[in-house]
Amino acid sequence: MAIEKALYTAQATSTGGRTGTTKSSDGRFELNLSTPKALGGDDGPGTNPEQLFAAGYSACFIGAMKAVAAKQKISLPANVSIKSEVSIGPLAGKPGAFGIAVAMAINVPGMEKSAAEALVKTAHEVCPYSNATRGNVDVALTVV
Repeated sequence: MAIEKALYTAQATSTGGRTGTTKSSDGRFELNLSTPKALGGDDGPGTNPEQLFAAGYSACFIGAMKAVAAKQKISLPANVSIKSEVSIGPLAGKPGAFGIAVAMAINVPGMEKSAAEALVKTAHEVCPYSNATRGNVDVALTVV
């Protein structure tokens, strides 16, 4: 499924793979990358692609929740938070291939759980990360 028109395009350049660096084209960030010990690395001080994906997905998902809430004229608390976990591991039935799985614990203080769950369900349909991963990545969404 293609987008109709790009409204914004982010650019970043990475070098050195999981033990290198990544930086945005506008200079807003430049990060060192390190490989976690669980993946055979030295667990250095840098971040890793899974952490960046977890941060990006959870922030984007909150944005989708805000957009859905505004459209439905629902008051969304300012302190909505998401604890996002991105796991990496071998893909079942595909020797040598790896995949990721996402679990997000969504906290909507002061909102009835059933209303929050309905909002999350709709946000999952409009969130760009959700649409990019649908059918390719196991995504578990839990309202806490």
